[in-house]
Amino acid sequence: MRAVRFHEYGGIDVLRVEEVERPVPGPGQVLVEVRAAGIQPGEAHIRTGALHERWPAAFPSGQGSDLAGVVVETGPHVRGFAVGDEVLGFTHRRASHAQFVVVDDVNLVSRPPGLAWEAAGALYVAGTTAYATVFAVDPGPDDTVVVSGAAGGVGSIAVQLARHRGATVIGLASARNHAWLKDRGVLPVEYGPGVAERIREASGGRVDAFIDTFGDGYVALAVELGVRPERINTIRDWRAATGIGARTYGEGAAACAVVLGELARLAARGRLEVPIARTYPLEQVREAFRELEQQHTHGKIVLLP
Repeated sequence: MRAVRFHEYGGIDVLRVEEVERPVPGPGQVLVEVRAAGIQPGEAHIRTGALHERWPAAFPSGQGSDLAGVVVETGPHVRGFAVGDEVLGFTHRRASHAQFVVVDDVNLVSRPPGLAWEAAGALYVAGTTAYATVFAVDPGPDDTVVVSGAAGGVGSIAVQLARHRGATVIGLASARNHAWLKDRGVLPVEYGPGVAERIREASGGRVDAFIDTFGDGYVALAVELGVRPERINTIRDWRAATGIGARTYGEGAAACAVVLGELARLAARGRLEVPIARTYPLEQVREAFRELEQQHTHGKIVLLP
C-alpha cells in the first residue's frame, strides 16, 4: 500500500509517499481502507521536531490520526464492526495518511447516513478539540464568548458548539470569512491591530469567556478584556496559560468515540457543519501541508487516499 512517511525531522520536503507492507489487524482491531483523512497543524510541528520533547518521532515515521473509510478485515475479538461497515474514527499510531490503517475497534463509530466522507475523515481532531474547548469555558445563554481563529478547523466548529449552548459568540477572523460566521449566528470581528476595541464594541463591553485556537498573544488579550483565567482556554499558548492559571483543554480532554459519535450525528443531521477548505490526493501531501501552513484556510484540508 501507499503511505506517507518521513525519515528525519524537517520541512515539507521530508514527506514522502512510499510503498509499505499492508498492516494486519490484531485482537480487537480492524483494517480500514481509508477514504478520507484530515491533516492537522500539530502534525507539521511533530514533523519539524518542534514538539520532540512532548511527542518524539521514531523514524521512519508515518503521520495522521483522523480517518474515515470501509472495514476490509477484522482481527479476533472485534465487537460492533464487520467487513463492509463504513466508519470514522482515529488512531494514535500516526498512520492514517495511507491507503489502509489498523484501528482499535473502540476508536471507531459508524458513519451516519448523510455524512460526507470528507467531513467524516476530518472530524476527530478538530471536532473533539472544539468540544473540549467549549466544555472548558462552559458558555451559556447569558454569556458572551470570543473565539480566535474562528474560521479555522477547530474554531469553525467551536463557534457552532458555543452557539448551540445559546451563548453570544464573537468570532475573530479575516474579512473574507465574515459572511460565513454571520450565517451561523456569530458576530464577526477582524483580527489585527485594534482588535480589543473592536471586541468591546461588538460585545457591549463585556466578555465572559475566551477560546483561543491560534496562540500569538490571545491569552493576554483575554486578560486585557477582563475575562477570568478559569474561563480562558487555549490550545496553543500553554506557557501563557500556565502563567495565569488559564485552561488548556484540547483534543486529549475529549478524545473518545462517544464524543466523536455525538459530533458525527450532529453533522449528519445538518446541525453542525464541518467546513472543508480543500481536498488533495495522497500523492500531493506536500501541497496539502504547504496550504495548511499558510494559516489562512477556512475549515479543514483533507487527504483522499
